[in-house]
Amino acid sequence: MKVNQIYTGCLAQGAYYIESNGEVAIIDPLREVAPYVSRAEKDGAKIKYIFETHFHADFVSGHVTLSELTGAPIIFGPTANPSFDAIIAKDGQEFKLGNVVIKVLHTPGHTMESATFLLKDETGKDHAIFSGDTLFLGDVGRPDLAQKGEVTQDDLAGFLYDSLRTKIMPLSNDVIVYPGHGAGSACGKNMMKETIDTLGNQKKMNYALRADMTKSEFIKEVTDGLAPPPQYFPLNVKMNKEGYDNIDTVIEKGTKALKPDAFETVANTIEALVLDVRHQDNFVKGHIPRSIFIGLQGGFAPWVGALIKDVKQPILLVTDPGMEEETVIRLSRVGFDNTLGYLEGGFEAWKTAGKEYDTISSITAETFKTRLEAEKLNVFDVRKDSEYASEHIDNAKNASLEFINEYLSDFPNDTPFYVHCAGGYRSIIAASILKSRGYHNLIDIAGGMKAIKEVGIPLTDFVCPTTLKK
Repeated sequence: MKVNQIYTGCLAQGAYYIESNGEVAIIDPLREVAPYVSRAEKDGAKIKYIFETHFHADFVSGHVTLSELTGAPIIFGPTANPSFDAIIAKDGQEFKLGNVVIKVLHTPGHTMESATFLLKDETGKDHAIFSGDTLFLGDVGRPDLAQKGEVTQDDLAGFLYDSLRTKIMPLSNDVIVYPGHGAGSACGKNMMKETIDTLGNQKKMNYALRADMTKSEFIKEVTDGLAPPPQYFPLNVKMNKEGYDNIDTVIEKGTKALKPDAFETVANTIEALVLDVRHQDNFVKGHIPRSIFIGLQGGFAPWVGALIKDVKQPILLVTDPGMEEETVIRLSRVGFDNTLGYLEGGFEAWKTAGKEYDTISSITAETFKTRLEAEKLNVFDVRKDSEYASEHIDNAKNASLEFINEYLSDFPNDTPFYVHCAGGYRSIIAASILKSRGYHNLIDIAGGMKAIKEVGIPLTDFVCPTTLKK
């Protein structure tokens, strides 16, 4: 028996490859499925089953495409209602895979169809659970995403409490927990950085698995401090339930090379969003006017989903040469399939063609310190609310990037103002959005809070983030 976790950092997502005696099961595959097929071929094995723990909200699964390619059935837990053919398993139903067995445990709460898959080894011993968004390491799945009709988030949290205590906590302490997500995912609020643990350790340290916890205490703690979910989440759920275009079709359409004139014509004719995914330092030095920066080298896919919101938005790409297909794939992972092409030759081709371009004013933290000591400045901190509450520049205002559009009226349009984040990535995203809205009087503090601390700019007293609501 082989169990491989295939972890994708930018999504904080874990997919799983299980092989026994020439038969393979894939759990929660990513959109691009070729690596799973190639791996099975290398192992001389056949993909027999595709298991989905639930209808994912934060990414588009590869289940439909993988089933079409391999003929393997898609298996959901009870109450799932996809628009395509699938096996809707019964609670406790078992599926034989080579010399092992995968048992379906219906664990509603995060969503009503949520299932945890229990892997039994060759001897019949419970070996591991693939818990999807039911149980994370350090947390559990948020119960507010599947509210429908009279079913509230408190109802879902109550179902989750029962699922954990009747289906998961009775399992042996040595059972391995393979979760659907890790730290950084918007599907939970307090996840560990580790991606594999034992159930016994989770029973000791995961607040949601306290043995003496009442249902009412659980509901209060699980629902406390939940941030609003990204607006693209329900659109991804819809795609996962109803199906989507083949990834090869999306790549073919999205990797169409456009020379500068054609690129400009498409952008203006259909009001396509120009998305620049180069490094932030290059974007600062020069970019197409009104383009939006979200760099591949940061939390790319989640920020695309949080800020662009409409998965049907037409998109044109500015990338480093050779990164076009990678960008289209990573967009498709969160459902953004309407990429129409990329700027052939990159930004340098735009400049060579004599096209207008813009820059961002950016200064070092040392220069900022000198200015701050000389006069009162308008400073905006675009980190998360919890980061800002932990410590910040005195008198700086918080304008969290994820809700930047709600703060537009706070930014002055007639005097200079300064923006910073933790390390320089998010502040350039914010700057690009603000410039696209007509705010050209902003100045970025390069290197963000890390550089600000290094030069000794005074900050508010530090408050440990773990004492703050997540």
